[in-house]
Amino acid sequence: MDYFPVFIKLREQPCLIVGAGEIAARKIELLLKADAKISIIAKASSPQVTELVAKHKLVYLEKAFEPEDLNGYKWVVSATDDRASNELVAKSAMARDIQVNVVDSPDLCTFIFPAIIDRSPIVAAVSSGGAAPVLARLLRAKIETVIPPAYGMLAGLAEKFRLAVKQTIKEPANRRIFWENNFQGSVAELVFSGKLQEAEQQLEQNLSKYEQGINCGEVYLIGAGPGAPDLLTFRALRLMQQADVVVYDRLVSPEILELARRDSEKIYVGKERQYHALPQESINTLLADLAKAGKRVVRLKGGDPFIFGRGGEEIETLMEQGINFQVVPGITAASGCSSYAGIPLTHRDHAQSCTFVTGHLKDNSINLNWAQLAAPNQTIVIYMGLIGLKKICQALIEHGSPKDLPIALVQQGTTINQRVFTGTLESLPNAVIGQDIKPPTLIIIGTVVSLHDKLDWFQAKSMTH
Repeated sequence: MDYFPVFIKLREQPCLIVGAGEIAARKIELLLKADAKISIIAKASSPQVTELVAKHKLVYLEKAFEPEDLNGYKWVVSATDDRASNELVAKSAMARDIQVNVVDSPDLCTFIFPAIIDRSPIVAAVSSGGAAPVLARLLRAKIETVIPPAYGMLAGLAEKFRLAVKQTIKEPANRRIFWENNFQGSVAELVFSGKLQEAEQQLEQNLSKYEQGINCGEVYLIGAGPGAPDLLTFRALRLMQQADVVVYDRLVSPEILELARRDSEKIYVGKERQYHALPQESINTLLADLAKAGKRVVRLKGGDPFIFGRGGEEIETLMEQGINFQVVPGITAASGCSSYAGIPLTHRDHAQSCTFVTGHLKDNSINLNWAQLAAPNQTIVIYMGLIGLKKICQALIEHGSPKDLPIALVQQGTTINQRVFTGTLESLPNAVIGQDIKPPTLIIIGTVVSLHDKLDWFQAKSMTH
């Protein structure tokens, strides 16, 4: 490597900035964050630097740079737009063993400014060694998306408890495991949610339980969205990558499951028509037992766990047994599939309301409020309705819906296997026969479906009948 990464304490250290343009202003702002003692030399000052000088009472010398100006400084940054001036600063600094940075001139630098991720006291830096600073900034942006700003507060909490943990857990290896569990568990999640007092109480409890030899896990109830992996939330991805066990449904795609921690245990509990890998009550018990064994458990559900996902039943059991949990919403199938099919669920000219229902057959019938669903100027979204499609269309027509009311069936929405079938209440049930439709599917009913041909942006395979 051309540059060795190291963090330097600049508090009250004398630093000289040569130049007072926009670029110099950015370097001054960075050094101010480190509490450096800053002086500036330039023939003229930009408005940004003038404001910084006044606000922070910085030393500003309105003059041309001379080598003698370096006396008394340990660090110098040259941010002028004149190559000759920059070379003079660099040559003079190196002759005096003063660390120098010349903006956008790696060949004149003894140190460079990395792209900084500041979660003080946690600080990370990305550098390309001056070869591609824009790429370094792009990488910083990617890293920032997976490091919540609250990591600084988490570090502060750890510092507060550092001595108590060291006195309680004598073995360094066990201390490391304790901190890893808390940095990736309920304590961290409470901090990320802004609940600092609760986080401190939880950490105290976890330390007390450790003394008593009690293991305590937790459950993350996560919505995996409609299918596309990049529609997961940042929080969902973070929790999936720290879980010890992943309990997942049939509608969770292999691509999403692949994002979970490699060495995590995967347990399938999917439900299909007339076949359940595990009854719901057994799933509830399984989640609780895994957590009580000290595991961090992800319960991964297609769509959103609180929309026809039975998530409420599962967390009832966890609450009854005093197990820590959190719920991470997902993009529900209605929102994801309709968006990717170019069918807005509401529209000023078509629908002023939207109703979600389940079309799951029970005793070969569907028990819904048909009179309400047949009302005009609304959109109906039906989950799990493929098997009952014909019955659904017949019932709506019988209760007053027009036979030519538009309807769409979306297969595996948001994925590369998405197919959209459109038609009317009268035509669609017969049109999809023999089409080898693969679940999951979603049914959308209402005049908003007529917008599909115009708004179909996802290049889906569409079939109109």
